[in-house]
Parts: sequence; C-alpha cells; structure tokens
Amino acid sequence: MIKLGLTGSIGMGKSTVAAMFADTGVPVFDADAAVRALQRPGGALVPAIEAAFPGSTGTDGVDRARLGEHVFGDPVALSRLEAIVHPAVAQERTAFLARHADAPIVLFDIPLLFETGGDRSIDYSIVVSARAAMQAERVLARAGMTPTKFADILARQMPDADKRARADFLIATDTSLAETRHRVDAVIACVRGGQAR
Repeated sequence: MIKLGLTGSIGMGKSTVAAMFADTGVPVFDADAAVRALQRPGGALVPAIEAAFPGSTGTDGVDRARLGEHVFGDPVALSRLEAIVHPAVAQERTAFLARHADAPIVLFDIPLLFETGGDRSIDYSIVVSARAAMQAERVLARAGMTPTKFADILARQMPDADKRARADFLIATDTSLAETRHRVDAVIACVRGGQAR
C-alpha cells in the first residue's frame, strides 16, 4: 500500500483535489470530516469537549462557533483541544486503514500534515497551492470569516512556501480544473511507478 499525505493551507483547494483522487478510486481519509463526525450529536468527543470547554456543546453536538470562542487566540486552550481530538482521529485513521487494507494507494487529507509530524507516517507528501491573492479571495468569501480569523489561521499553519519546499508533489489549483485533474492523474502514475516529483 502506498500512503499519500495531502495538505495545503486554508483556501488552497485541498478539498477539490481530494475529491479528484476519490474520483479515481483512491480511498480518502478526510481528517476534518472525521473530526466533524466525532463532534456531531452523540459523537465520541462531545462529552470530553464539553467538560474541557463548558457551554461549547448542545443538542447539535459541538457548537463550532462557541468552541472557537474558547480557543481563538489562546494557544493553551487550543493545545488542550488538540489533546482531546488528535488521539480520537488517530483511532479513526487506524480503522480506515483496516477497511482499505487491500487498496494499492490511500490518501490522507490532513490540513496540518507537516505541523503535526504526520508526514513521518506516509510515503509521499502532496501540497496543494495557489497564488496568495486567490487564497485570500476564497477564504474571505466564506461565511463568518474575517481578516483577523484568516490571519490567526495562517499564523498556526506552516507558510505555503515552506510546505512547497517539503512536498514530494505539488498540485496547483489556480489553473483550470482540467489541468489540476491532469496533475492528480500524473501524481498517481508517478507513485505507482515509484518516482517522486
């Protein structure tokens, strides 16, 4: 099994690229989706998050806006949250690998792949990137996003240039969808042939 790690800063088009890999039949583990599932009503993390951050949950599970108020701009609170979330996501990842044990290639969609050391457990890293102006345009168009929140998120993420330098493969998303898809196909062909870059 070849394990690919997909990452990219906020607004770079990572979800679009992950969907393209899935369309080719590559099983995709979406770390953010796993977190959302663990935080929905009845989710395994709801009690622990409520205990650590009182008032951050309700009938709909974790209220991400309320939880954000607890951790926004507070590195200690964020670390406390990550200590709850990361082990649970690791368990989900293990279960994903067991379900797809026969797959020749799997893809892990992990926003903080390099920041959390997740790149140590994969075979190839793929960074999704776009021009900074396009990134800002995409992110600031999101509901509830502000320049301050955007800046805070970027401050917690490795700079795009550093990610690009560490990548085995780079996929640009400030091109046409057809060109991006062509690059996805090229990455799959390369890893099957054992060639990076």
